[in-house]
Amino acid sequence: MTRSIGVGAALATAGALFLTPQAALAAAEPDTTDIQILGINDFHGRLEADAFGGLAGAAGLVGAVRHFESENPNTLFVSAGDNIGASTFTSFIQQDEPTMQSLAVGGLDVSAVGNHEFDKGYADLTDRVQPFYQQFGEADGYGADLTLGANVYHAGTTDPALSEYAIREVDGVTIGFIGTVTAETASLVAPDGVAMLDFGDQVEAANRVAAAIDGDVDVTVLLAHSGAAVSGDDASVCEAIANEDSEFGALVRDATPEIDAIMSGHTHQGYPCTINDRPVVQGNDYGSTLSKLDLQVDAATNELISIAGSLVPLANDEGEPAFPIAEDIQAIVDDAVAVAAEEGNVPVGAISEDILRGGEVPGDDRGVESTMGNTVADVYLWATTEYGNYGGEPADIAVMNPGGLRDDLLFASSDVGEGDGVVTYAEAAAVQPFANTLTTSEMTGADIKLMLEQQWQPGDDGKLHLGISEGFSYEYAEDAAEGERIVSMTLNGAELAMDETYTVTTNSFIAAGGDNFTAFTQMPFRDTGLIDLEATVDFFAEHDLVEPSPMGRAIPAEEAEPEPEPEPSEEPEPQPSEEPGPDGDEGDGGDELAPTGGDTAWAFGFGAAFLLVAGVVLVARTRKA
Repeated sequence: MTRSIGVGAALATAGALFLTPQAALAAAEPDTTDIQILGINDFHGRLEADAFGGLAGAAGLVGAVRHFESENPNTLFVSAGDNIGASTFTSFIQQDEPTMQSLAVGGLDVSAVGNHEFDKGYADLTDRVQPFYQQFGEADGYGADLTLGANVYHAGTTDPALSEYAIREVDGVTIGFIGTVTAETASLVAPDGVAMLDFGDQVEAANRVAAAIDGDVDVTVLLAHSGAAVSGDDASVCEAIANEDSEFGALVRDATPEIDAIMSGHTHQGYPCTINDRPVVQGNDYGSTLSKLDLQVDAATNELISIAGSLVPLANDEGEPAFPIAEDIQAIVDDAVAVAAEEGNVPVGAISEDILRGGEVPGDDRGVESTMGNTVADVYLWATTEYGNYGGEPADIAVMNPGGLRDDLLFASSDVGEGDGVVTYAEAAAVQPFANTLTTSEMTGADIKLMLEQQWQPGDDGKLHLGISEGFSYEYAEDAAEGERIVSMTLNGAELAMDETYTVTTNSFIAAGGDNFTAFTQMPFRDTGLIDLEATVDFFAEHDLVEPSPMGRAIPAEEAEPEPEPEPSEEPEPQPSEEPGPDGDEGDGGDELAPTGGDTAWAFGFGAAFLLVAGVVLVARTRKA
């Protein structure tokens, strides 16, 4: 028994020695504070849910944020800019105030400024937008914290024109958010509205502010209204972003290590990447997706242990909100819809006659030329050539996709009694309801030919006939082989040169390759910041009476006349005889046919027979003699 006790004691001692390092390791593992940061970008006033587009709407978006917050109260809700501007009619008609109210009531903590926040100018941003936000915030500076712009300076100085950063504390952890906006902003909005500002280098501004606040924060997140040109979640996409030769590529590579994550926007792409050991994310657009950062912080030292990024779709497979909607936000949306229905009856211009989409029943056939398609293309060309709110180089050609035309403009008065020929806000908005922005692309004649060839869609998808602007025309052969249907192209009467460059205007949907028009994706496009609806309304304001743009800019090529088949040869006409006819009249003999080969044969036959008989008779007589 003593020996057994000794053996047991020895085993217990050995076991204790073996387990001691594990216990020590477990004791050494720190307690963590888990934090989640939920982000959006490029919401653009998409208040209403849209099952077709897979958009949850403001109520679905805020409902998702509240769902995650119920699982972890250590949650912040942020944005990388363009919360407003380029909005659908429901938000646009009230200068985006329903959108700002929905986001503020929904708990938006911090936001970078986007280029569209400057659509109505710097004074509108500081004197209207920021104070409107502020009424929903408890702390001073809330409105300024929703328009951060560290690289926005008073013109000719390095003095910040906006708040550069905001700090939020979550369960004892301080997180600093720096906001920047693309340096191209001045060329994306009306020049007069931002003439008092300079938009500087994002890398310089982000690194400068990160260094300044480093001692005051535990974690630093950059909210950059700037993004990559690609979308996806595989390694090749992330590698492309890391090496992208662009303003954003430089930001990703050169941002200081003091910045722990980059949440981006502006390019409407989706990517959850890790580049240079930090998350670089963007959540598509229009509130369709949340970008999500999950942080683990040492609870004792507040040192960041880990940070990871991901994307969360906010609509299910049927396009419905994936999380329970926020009923208080839905009430704001419903009120906005009611106001838009009333404000939509305000007249914006006049037309001389119906402007219609393609087909026997307008809108039924997207494969044919239409007065609506050509008219909108003319509006686009005007907007990027003569429009006072456009500050870029004039365009040469404009095109409009038929799928973006969702209604007709009818001369007859509608039920609201606006009068014959009168166009209301709601009617103009119904034609182009997607609130796309206008873009310009530098395209060669060869690119333009490819674009026109792509009207004939892949497989059995038929044809999508582009509306085209005044001065441009082309000939096409409908039944020619793929890639050979465009016969000729002219601009103001001159043939397009295949190697010459032209400026082409379209909308942001097509410029991104929508409807398989991938010719636009072969070169970068410039987003003008002009909203299609706003440009259309201003076009009507500049023209007392708008007439439908004529058809015939796309011309079917004339088919070559087939070579006539040779006629079969005919027997020569009988020639009149020079001998007198039977009745003595000169030329009557011409009615008699010349001897044929058959007649000659009979004559020889009779002659031979006569000679044979004569010979027989002669022989007989000779014998008798």
